[in-house]
Amino acid sequence: MYKYTISIVIPVMNEEANMRPLLDKIKASIINIDFEVIFVDDGSTDRTIEEIKKYQGLNIKVIELMKNFGQSSAMQAGIDFSEGEYIATIDGDLQNDPADIPGMLNMLKEKNVDLVTGERLNRQDGMFIRKIPSKIANWIIRYTTEVRIKDYGCTLKVFKSRIAKNLNLYGELHRFIPILAHLQGARILQVTVNHSPRVAGKSKYGLNRTFKVLSDLMLMIFMKKYLMKPMHLFGSLGFLVFGFGAFINLYFLIKKIIGEDIWGRPMLILGVILLLGGIQLITIGIIAELQTRTYYESQNKKIYNVREIYCV
Repeated sequence: MYKYTISIVIPVMNEEANMRPLLDKIKASIINIDFEVIFVDDGSTDRTIEEIKKYQGLNIKVIELMKNFGQSSAMQAGIDFSEGEYIATIDGDLQNDPADIPGMLNMLKEKNVDLVTGERLNRQDGMFIRKIPSKIANWIIRYTTEVRIKDYGCTLKVFKSRIAKNLNLYGELHRFIPILAHLQGARILQVTVNHSPRVAGKSKYGLNRTFKVLSDLMLMIFMKKYLMKPMHLFGSLGFLVFGFGAFINLYFLIKKIIGEDIWGRPMLILGVILLLGGIQLITIGIIAELQTRTYYESQNKKIYNVREIYCV
């Protein structure tokens, strides 16, 4: 049984100047909905927590983490401690507008989807530091994962609780929430949302996040296509590499039989390396397959998700 209709999860770090205006906006925007606000303090060194605690008139829960674990871990902590039937995630820098949450919640219910995610049409960020890298990253993610979302970087999202609580966010995976939800079979809808320029505090993002996105993207591609069948990836690559190696070595074996000196040739060494590499890839595939089975069977996890059961 859920205690609230919706839980609003807000990861924050060093956002003291934004706390009161943000809470005022939430109080003014979300009316006639039973909700709680969950702040997850991700290692702030300023007075962010004190500013939150001073606020009156809302159901507020503050989760203070031991140190800075990153936005994904902070978001997961807020989701874990939420008690709402639905969960909304929003940034604590006032760039997302809480007034969008009721409309997104209604859209989720009316369209019978599991996740409604925001798209920032008039994004109020720097062109070269934020917008251009984001557009490139969004294009790469969209066409490699085949999850057709235009704006992966928008934190403003509304989920059904059962979807959110099974996301298992860690590392920097908050950027890939639509893909993680898609892996559960979630129906996803994207809607346009408001976006405002940052007026206080400092951005936590920079160009260095591009490499983190690319690293996590490799993981997402693997999880989407091969999580339950890793042997299809490693086995196929292994047999391909082994085949090239066998062909090269067969060629040099024939040359040796007809009397040619083949010792020390780079192609021969390459053939041996490919043979060994192919055997290793096939072995990794078998081990990964066993690990996958252990992961599901040891925890009684199912390899499928049931949306609903109808009795006719």
